[in-house]
Amino acid sequence: MQLHILKAKILRATATDAQRDYEGSLAIDSKFMEKIGLLPYEKILVGNITNGERFETYAIPAPADSLTFSLNGAAAHKGSKGDLLVIMVFAQMDEEKAKHWQPNVLVLGDGNRTIVRHDR
Repeated sequence: MQLHILKAKILRATATDAQRDYEGSLAIDSKFMEKIGLLPYEKILVGNITNGERFETYAIPAPADSLTFSLNGAAAHKGSKGDLLVIMVFAQMDEEKAKHWQPNVLVLGDGNRTIVRHDR
């Protein structure tokens, strides 16, 4: 049996921009993507902590060390600059592996600075 398990997440990211005139996605500082093992164009689930919205999109890399989390296209209708976000990535794995799985987690603070990092 294959299960959908949380692969990684970024908690309390602050949206740095919201651009409606863009083809779509969430632009994320490429260093954050690398830290949690998120690939360019990988599907993500985003929860907007500020307004309660949830939506699926895909991640695109923003410049390294830019601290960017930019809501683009349709995603920009689900939030605004300054909103707090949780970005979740899921993977499929067999039940035995899932029993011992630990996701990569980044918790961000003011200015999108990493305050806690849990690696598997």
